[in-house]
Amino acid sequence: MLPLLAGLGLAGATFSEAQAQPSATTKAVAGPTAKLPLLQPWSGPYGGVPAFDQVKVANFKPALEIAMIENMAEIALIANNPAAPTFENTIAAMERSGRTLDRVETVYGIWGTSLNDASFAAVQAEMAPKMAAFSDQITQNAALFKRIEAVYNSMANSNLTPEQQRLTEVRYKAFVRAGAKLAAPAKARLSQINQQLAGLFNKFSQNVLADEANEMLVLKTEQDMSGLPTSLRDGAKTAADSRKVAAVGVITNTRSSVDPFLTYSDQRQLREKAWRMFTNRGDNGGAHDNNALITQILQLRAERAKLLGYKTHAHLRLDNTMAKTPEAAMELMEQVWKPAVARVNEEVADMQALAIKEGAPADFKIEPWDYAYYAEKVRKERYDLDQNEVKQYLQLDKMREGMFWMAGELFNFSFKPVTNVPVFHPDVRVWQVNDKTTGQQVGLWYFDPYARPGKKSGAWMNAYRRQERMDGQEVTTIVSNNSNFVKGKPGEPVLISWSDATTLFHEFGHALHGLSSNVTYGGLSGTSVVRDYVEFPSQVLENWLPTPEVLNRFALHYQTGKPIPQELVDRIDKASTFNEGFATTEFLASALIDMKLHLAGDQKIDPDKFERETLAQMGMPSELVMRHRTPQFNHVFASDGYSAGYYSYLWSVVLAADAFSAFTEAGGAYDKSVGERLRKNVFTVGNTVDPAAGYRAFRGRDPKIDALMAQRGFPMTTATPTTPAAPAVQAADQPEKVKMKIKKGKRK
Repeated sequence: MLPLLAGLGLAGATFSEAQAQPSATTKAVAGPTAKLPLLQPWSGPYGGVPAFDQVKVANFKPALEIAMIENMAEIALIANNPAAPTFENTIAAMERSGRTLDRVETVYGIWGTSLNDASFAAVQAEMAPKMAAFSDQITQNAALFKRIEAVYNSMANSNLTPEQQRLTEVRYKAFVRAGAKLAAPAKARLSQINQQLAGLFNKFSQNVLADEANEMLVLKTEQDMSGLPTSLRDGAKTAADSRKVAAVGVITNTRSSVDPFLTYSDQRQLREKAWRMFTNRGDNGGAHDNNALITQILQLRAERAKLLGYKTHAHLRLDNTMAKTPEAAMELMEQVWKPAVARVNEEVADMQALAIKEGAPADFKIEPWDYAYYAEKVRKERYDLDQNEVKQYLQLDKMREGMFWMAGELFNFSFKPVTNVPVFHPDVRVWQVNDKTTGQQVGLWYFDPYARPGKKSGAWMNAYRRQERMDGQEVTTIVSNNSNFVKGKPGEPVLISWSDATTLFHEFGHALHGLSSNVTYGGLSGTSVVRDYVEFPSQVLENWLPTPEVLNRFALHYQTGKPIPQELVDRIDKASTFNEGFATTEFLASALIDMKLHLAGDQKIDPDKFERETLAQMGMPSELVMRHRTPQFNHVFASDGYSAGYYSYLWSVVLAADAFSAFTEAGGAYDKSVGERLRKNVFTVGNTVDPAAGYRAFRGRDPKIDALMAQRGFPMTTATPTTPAAPAVQAADQPEKVKMKIKKGKRK
């Protein structure tokens, strides 16, 4: 970052610690530019809110640069403090620093995921390497690290609280993993690598976004709509109108649009076109092809891992997880892979038989674009369960109300809609979250439910502001949930699938993790936990969707208002493990490819060839594809986030299934004592305790894989893992009985 500062003529800037107003540095170095709305503290009600109504894309670059200058000056004061290093003047001082940058980056991130257009993409392309360089300039500051190390080494003889010790340990280890102990030449190369990766990550995500925005399946005639339910027809028509396409409908290149089309369309040729459009994102050749970028990313990651003293990028990434090693993660995945593939083979045989029974030729073969279509037919024949029938009872707004009610029962939260805060898009709505008993504000929850151009596909949770109570100030959190549901006709309720409702509860689990946080230091709050633990609270929350308490109150028919019939609920429960082979295998294929790519070291990889050959070696069924094919795998190649870490969804669901068993063993999903243990030991503590210790405090033991296998209807394997690093996959002698089965929904 120093070259950037020098280039701006600002390398010698000073700073003031004042947090209630823009810093002295900002005023001194930027003059009028410091008055940019993005740089101002959040004001207004509820402890302050982002001024989304004042955001201009043109202001992101200067705001980021000024905020980085301010933060660098703050870091310089900490690093060069002549006083002996202490927790207060080093670790806590770092927690207080960077507040302006945090605010700017939060809004910048929202625009990147939710309102991305050509003008914003240009800013991202320029700023991504600069921001990576800035981060390295902090983690490679020798004087700063020396102080952090001194506090870390003196913890045994200090009077630090357990939370202060945890924060010190987290900061110290993060700096070490970021190269703080490297020699100067290695640090310089590491920074070069990080800047290159930042640019490649941004280009990768922009390429996927471009294919999603530019590609669509145009439905030209009513025949093209054959088989589609009314809600999907309405959504396709709305999409065509919004894109000004003269057609009866448009299927956009997002999962929320393509998946239901593949499930219901009678037009096999159109299903194939939709499937190819979606699965080939980032893999179409030309300007938006991601294969060359992936090769570069993998090479740079391998070089970085070696610089940092790790065998591979996978070993680097898993060093700070519950799994600890790639071998432990692979052991869990391989334990589930064979039963999942065996189930796929059974599912395909059933579909093949049904297709021939309905008149398909004897040599008819189920292709990937047929899987969802014939699976739905088998589901209907075998269980008398039509997902479109279920959908009539799943109104988006009612499901949201059901989540609120569930949060009231388990977490004692109440939700009050507010309209006196700015939002970044008219679709966004906001609720104040309070403690039901005291009435005290817990935080704000923003909900952005609908797909639109410039918004990345999938579903996710954001934390706009972290909960903390440093220096005697109670700061409440602001979180959001973001989805890509397709709007129907104006004024009519949006109907969602059972899978989508499950995902809704999943993402709300992340939000509740943030809202429940009760820690002192923001760096340890909410979802600031290791990658293969962060999905646990969200996975476990999925289990409350099928409870009678939620369904009887909120699964109401969109026309009659009557609750979902018990006989339909029984059919849903009976079919809960149906198609689980497909759901598990498509996920595991992505997770295994992710891990194998990053265990390959510095091999120069052709992504398409590697994917094709590795899946063949694994025995991947030809009737389906990875949930996220390599050229569109944003989890892994749009950042380091889930790289060598996509397995964490499975790791976390082992915890979630085992955790929910504690409720069934106690007599029900709303058992107060078990709920309080879950809230106290998992949801409120953030990263203030080791996750394995937190889970043991809740469950009374390490987790077992039995409940997961029972939930998915897979047979228990006889072999048990031997690595002590993987307590989460230790199998018991007998599978535990799980009263409430649940079909695991589609993930982000």
